[in-house]
Amino acid sequence: MSDSSSSSPASVPWTTRLLRYPLRLAGDVSVDETRDVVVMFFNIFLLLIAYYILKTVREPLILASGAELKSYAAAAQAAVLLVYVPLYGTLATRLPVNKLITRVNLAMIVCIQAFFLLGRAGVPAVGFAFYVFIGIFSLTLIAQFWSFANDIYAKAEGDRLFPIIAVGSTAGAPIGAKLASELFSHGVSPWLMMQIASALLLAHTAFYGWVRRRGSGQAKGKAESSANGFSLVFASRYLQLIGILLIVLNIINTTGEYVLSSLVTQQAAALAPTIAGFSKEAFIGEFYGDYFFWVNMASMLLQTFAVSRIVKTLGMGGMLFTLPVVALGAYSLVTIGAGIALVRWVKTAENACDYSVMNTTKQMLWLPTTREEKYAAKQAIDTFFVRFGDMISAGVVFIGTRLALSLTQFAATNLGFVALSMIVAWLLLREYQRLTGVPVPTSPATGPVRIANAH
Repeated sequence: MSDSSSSSPASVPWTTRLLRYPLRLAGDVSVDETRDVVVMFFNIFLLLIAYYILKTVREPLILASGAELKSYAAAAQAAVLLVYVPLYGTLATRLPVNKLITRVNLAMIVCIQAFFLLGRAGVPAVGFAFYVFIGIFSLTLIAQFWSFANDIYAKAEGDRLFPIIAVGSTAGAPIGAKLASELFSHGVSPWLMMQIASALLLAHTAFYGWVRRRGSGQAKGKAESSANGFSLVFASRYLQLIGILLIVLNIINTTGEYVLSSLVTQQAAALAPTIAGFSKEAFIGEFYGDYFFWVNMASMLLQTFAVSRIVKTLGMGGMLFTLPVVALGAYSLVTIGAGIALVRWVKTAENACDYSVMNTTKQMLWLPTTREEKYAAKQAIDTFFVRFGDMISAGVVFIGTRLALSLTQFAATNLGFVALSMIVAWLLLREYQRLTGVPVPTSPATGPVRIANAH
């Protein structure tokens, strides 16, 4: 990595210089940037720990009613987001960014407390409603964090620093998953785990205040959106292609998760009669806690040592095509045989790539957009468009189960969507190159396109 420091070593606190060294494993960061990058790193780190605790909690709550209901709950999120996205856009128009973030975060914590009370009271269907909520919660707060990051960093800075900041998310995720798994194994209730996550979210919210005081100071005003997020997306071919790509990738991922969930619930049902005192909830919770842990350990390694190198050597072309290529190999293997061990590890590879390479790609795609697009349009795409992909996946599951498709046939269906994702990724790459002034490739047939110095 090149040294981009602009301050003399003597003028910089020794703690800042010390923190810079591990950061440079993941990318190029100057001494002047180190302090704010560390704050941003720990901000997303805390958010991902809280999210993975809640994500692990939701699995036994929803799977107690069956894997098929899980797919339908994902579809219900899209319907809720039709109302939620315009509401968020209205808030972004009327509130300064600091108040917007604080109020949205606190509202999410209040909702978690409501689920805590309803669950302890034994209210029916809490698992279904909580699953719907967590999908909206995670996409909203993660998108909001990256909107803030896009706002305070210029494109040239974001290209260098986003891969480093994103290590915070890939580091927080396995810790949250492992913590949830350990809590489940020690008999801690899902309801108490909700309180632990709420405390972490309060700390995450407080970190934004530190970023605003010590950061660049650009993200202080309103998002200045004159149109709701959906209108902004439909007015831009570039944003439309981002939305379509996320829809297709989420169809692939969610259908793959259905295959894994089916195998997990089948194994739990098979073990229950053979083991005295066997708890399906604990088995599923421990399985997913361990699964999420290894997914996110792999994500962290990719994020730390691979992502910034892919950006430098292959540019946006390499970033966009990495996940489709991995998914192509993964579901090709699953079509050969759909045992739980095979499905678990190919899904681990797919999700690890999604949470590292593709996650950073999704954030970097917003750097050349306007400020109103960064807030209102990003919320629309990162919430509704992603969940719309879940809704289509639920349709695939519904039709597939009615046609009695095997799990290997579901994997074969996914291969068709993988091919579609490659076409959309190529079209999006052309639009990105047009916006940023990079030469346009002449053919998609060669797969990933190497774009040297694309940023």
